Parts: sequence; C-alpha cells; structure tokens
Amino acid sequence: MSINKNVEPQNVATLQNYNAISLAEMDGVKLMDRTDVKFLFHSSLLVNILEDLQPHYSVLEINGQRLCPYQTLYFDTPDLVLYHAHQANRLNRYKVRFRNYVESNVSFFEVKFKNNKGRTIKKRITRAEQPDKYLDAENALFLTQKSELEAALMQAVMWVDYDRITLVSRHTPERVTIDIKLMFRNDTQQKNYENLVIAEVKQEKMSGSVFIDVMKKYQIREGSISKYCFGIVSLFPEVKQNNFKRHLRRVERALIVGQAADMV
Repeated sequence: MSINKNVEPQNVATLQNYNAISLAEMDGVKLMDRTDVKFLFHSSLLVNILEDLQPHYSVLEINGQRLCPYQTLYFDTPDLVLYHAHQANRLNRYKVRFRNYVESNVSFFEVKFKNNKGRTIKKRITRAEQPDKYLDAENALFLTQKSELEAALMQAVMWVDYDRITLVSRHTPERVTIDIKLMFRNDTQQKNYENLVIAEVKQEKMSGSVFIDVMKKYQIREGSISKYCFGIVSLFPEVKQNNFKRHLRRVERALIVGQAADMV
C-alpha cells in the first residue's frame, strides 16, 4: 500500500476537525519581530501529526480553504550575495522577496532581517502590481529605507511555490506554518519536493510549544535549511553549499524514510 497517494486528501479531511480562525483574528499573532525554529519531515507523517495537534491549535481559513497556495519571488544580486551571507552563517543578514497569498489575493513586498540575536524582523508593504525582474521605484525605495542593501543590484532569482497550513495556538501567542508540495522554479528549470514538509514555529520569545513536543514524539529534530537557500542549491548546484550539507543530508534522510514507509 502506498501512503503517499492518499496523504493530501487525509490532510484536508483532518484539518476539517480543527476550529477555524480568520485573517482578522490572527492580528494578534502577526509576529513581525520574532524567534523561530524549523523542522522538516516526510509528508507521510503529517496526518498523524495534525491529529495530535488538533486539540491545541486552530487553523487559518481563507475563503473556505485551510490548505492555501503561496507564491514567492526571491531577489538577490547576480552573484547571490544574500545567499552567500546565509551560507557563511553571517549575522545581520537579509532576504528580499515578493509574496503572493493566492487565496486572499493579497501581495506584499517584504524585507526579512535576521539580527545577531537570532531574531527575525519582517517589514513589508502591500503591492498590487506583479513583480518584474528588477525592483520598481516603490519597492526600491522601501528596500533602501529598511535595509543597507543596494536596490539597483537586486534582480529576481527564483520562484518558490507551495501550499501552507497555518496553525495558531489556542493557549499562547504562537503560530506554526506547515509547507507542503514545494516547488522551485526559474526561467529554465524547476525542482519539485512533493513529499517534503517544512514546518516553522514562530513565537515572540521561544518558550514551551505543543508542536515542538509533538516533533520530539516523532523523533524529528530541530533544524532546516531556509526555503530560499534550499531553492538556490536545488536550481544552482554549482554554488558553494558547504555549511548546508548537514541540512541537505537531513532532507535526504527524510525522503528515504518516506520511501521505506511507502513500501509497507
């Protein structure tokens, strides 16, 4: 029996057992200045994990949908300065992106900053226009105001598409995002990771979390490469990636474990 064939319908069915929360009700957990922890695992585990989490979290629902598509366009310099800052694990580093929340038809230009205290700070502006290869005047001005980066050097590098489940704790100011059906693409190629799940716990200050406790139950260890860096490695395998090798091995192990489960 193949577990993977029925994973997505089971996930959707399981999510119907959750209490729903709207975008307006999520205002108290935007967490634009936060700490975060990432995990990755095979999609065959997700149904059981969602069942364990259901008593403790509500799920974001937009237009009746609880599994919502996202599209993100990342920007970097031609020589990938932002990627290499992450690869070298430098402090005070940036991500620059345009994100489209497909279900709600809302788009933002965003600047994410990881400071030397390990906090993620996100600044964004609402945008109606679809992005071009280079930043337009409004996005360039915003980037200049919110970062030390040279807007003129930024260009579109890669799209990242995925479906997201957003959970909100019933007890603490905590948000959990669960991303599935990951796809990286540019003008010449695309790479799919349909069986990989990337989950992220977001809190103002990292404290107790039912989600983290459930990760321990399934022996899923903390740690994951960012989607941007994972995409660059996937589409540009010639780039330097030494400091990501342990995370890439974790991806391989997660997928191998899943392949073994498919054969049960």
